[in-house]
Amino acid sequence: MDIDGIRTYCLSLPHATEDIQWGNDLLFRISGKIFAGMSLDPQHSFSFKCTPEKYEELIELDGIIPAPYMARNKWVMLENLGVLGDSETKRLISNSYEMIFSKLPKKTQMTLQAQSKTPVMRERKKPAARSQDVSDRKK
Repeated sequence: MDIDGIRTYCLSLPHATEDIQWGNDLLFRISGKIFAGMSLDPQHSFSFKCTPEKYEELIELDGIIPAPYMARNKWVMLENLGVLGDSETKRLISNSYEMIFSKLPKKTQMTLQAQSKTPVMRERKKPAARSQDVSDRKK
C-alpha cells in the first residue's frame, strides 16, 4: 500500500481522524487515541498495534521491527510500506483500530456506536449455551 491507500483506508474506519504530530508524523486516531501512525519523511515507515501473538510473528519478518517507544505495548513498525500485501495491511490496521476502540471507556464506545449506522466492533459475544430447552423443563 502507498501513503494515499493507507490514509484512505484508515479514514474509512468509523470516527477515525488524522492529525500531524511530532514534526512530520501522520497519526490516525479513534476518540483521541492513536491506532496507527506513519512517517511522512522519505521511506515512509508505518506503525500500528498488534496482539502479542501477531507482534511476535511480525517482528520475525524482514522489514518489520518493534516500534520505537511503543514496542512494550506490542506496536510494530513497517520500515517501508511494501513489506506486507494490501489485504494483510488492511486487516492489521482494522485489528489495531478494534483493539484501541475496545480500550475506550464503555460510555465513549456506546456514544460512537450510536452515532454510527453500522457497529464499530465486528466481534460479538456468542450467547451462552443453554443446558435445557424450556420445553424440556416442563416435563
